[in-house]
Amino acid sequence: QVQLVESGGGLVQAGGSLTLSCAASGSALSIDAMGWYRQTPYKQRELVATITSGGSTNYGDSMKGRFTISRDNAKKTVNLQMNGLKPEDTAVYYCNVIASLHFGVWNAYWGQGTQVTVSS
Repeated sequence: QVQLVESGGGLVQAGGSLTLSCAASGSALSIDAMGWYRQTPYKQRELVATITSGGSTNYGDSMKGRFTISRDNAKKTVNLQMNGLKPEDTAVYYCNVIASLHFGVWNAYWGQGTQVTVSS
């Protein structure tokens, strides 16, 4: 079993900042890529940011220049620093991890999601 514990969501005013964190745990857990996605009731789930095991990053167009993704391989944690937040950033943010247990098949695992609300 892979567990993803997310934290850092909340309410913030426009222009403010928040940092999300996601820690993965499991038996003999090996992790490849890690990332964040977000979803609203009126919009399909979209890419926020991803980071490979080697540290290569990828961002959604509207996040570039404002968000920064990072990871700590020893702690099996991925973070998302969000600056210059806008009301349109309001969404449920989901942590995503590509991992395997006991050298098994690689699967995608999702967190329960954390709410980020940006007020005007």
